[in-house]
Amino acid sequence: MAIHPIDYRYGTPEMRSVWSEENRFRAVVAAEVALARAEAAYGMIPDEDARTIAACAENASLARAKEIEEEINHDMMAIVRSVTEVCGDAGRWIHYGATSNDILDTATGLQLRDALALIEQKLANLLRVLLWRAGENKTLVCAGRTHGQIGVPTTYGLRFAIWASEVARHIERLREMRPRLLVGQLTGAVGTQAALGEKAPEIQRAMMEFLGLSAVDVSNQIISRDRYAEYFMFLANVATTLDKIGLEIRLMQRSEIGELEEAFGSKQVGSSTMPHKRNPIKSEQVCGLARIVRSAVEPALQNNVLWDERDLTNSSTERVLFPEASILLDHILVVMTRVLEGLRINQENIRRNLMLLRGINLAESVMIELTKRGMERQEAHELMREASMQALAEGRNLADVLAERPAVAAYCSHRELLELLDPDAYIGTAVRQVEMLREKLAPLAGDETVR
Repeated sequence: MAIHPIDYRYGTPEMRSVWSEENRFRAVVAAEVALARAEAAYGMIPDEDARTIAACAENASLARAKEIEEEINHDMMAIVRSVTEVCGDAGRWIHYGATSNDILDTATGLQLRDALALIEQKLANLLRVLLWRAGENKTLVCAGRTHGQIGVPTTYGLRFAIWASEVARHIERLREMRPRLLVGQLTGAVGTQAALGEKAPEIQRAMMEFLGLSAVDVSNQIISRDRYAEYFMFLANVATTLDKIGLEIRLMQRSEIGELEEAFGSKQVGSSTMPHKRNPIKSEQVCGLARIVRSAVEPALQNNVLWDERDLTNSSTERVLFPEASILLDHILVVMTRVLEGLRINQENIRRNLMLLRGINLAESVMIELTKRGMERQEAHELMREASMQALAEGRNLADVLAERPAVAAYCSHRELLELLDPDAYIGTAVRQVEMLREKLAPLAGDETVR
């Protein structure tokens, strides 16, 4: 019976597979096999037995391990016994010299390797879409807003580019984090490697080389959880970017603004009681699930604070945190990419909102020009503030109000004022910034077509 929405509503098959119970079991078995191979390489166990373990361990089953766990109430030892059973006499060497978390934490490294590969791929997909949208809309002038109020113009291309730049930094963070995160250990009961002898560091290194991981420099019974905390903070950071994008789409889809709109199917239902509704439900889902991903950060940080060489308080927490946060982050990456691919941009409403204040939002442009032509900057600011308040109060065009003021007329004609209050002429280097960013990030997105 499915209980958690991950089981039936959220998540991609590929990321669910990474964190599935079966895959976890297989990762643990792989770590045990690598341990045997490494020990054989340094003469700790017979080479023939290591080869037998490598050939037979895959026959071990999760079902059998769970049967044993019911009896002995120890999940790792249950796996050890289930693998031992299928390896004949060679099974006597399974788990030799290791403690539980040598295997469990190393298995986590294998799962994290696969999870990061999926996340990186999906970040690159999102980046490609954002760069495409940035180029497509680089000259689409719109009202900029600060504090929820209309300000000077910007472009939709620049908005998409800013999001693309943020996503690109996440890809860089992921790549920088990978060497710190994809590690395993073979350090024994409290980190001294006492059960493994003088060749323990070499055996540990060989074991990790077989698995494609790096070995810790030092550890106690577990890998220090600052590494995993970094992973969860990374997931939270990515989720927050998606939350930011989703929130902007939701704001711009408000009925009275109407600049953006999520794609809406021909038979899609927006409300159970208001048939006219076209709600931004996908963006809302992203914003909502981002909160769950961020909630993993606090317990992940607490998991690095354990008694002495370790206690067990991190274990139950991580059984929930790793699959839940990873699967939900992967899910909202896919959802937001699809939202942006199908996003509808209403240029008519964008233009309406841009012109809504009848030039008042271009007051900065006139202030800058008046200062260039000789007026003191603070005087120009106060003059434009007063004129803007008058134009707002009287519902008039700012150019007409300014033309009536001798202090302005001395510097600018009415025609020049209209030119200064043209929003299309006041977007600075926005187009160039978009073009430069697309050129820079195209290789990171893995798509030369976005150049």
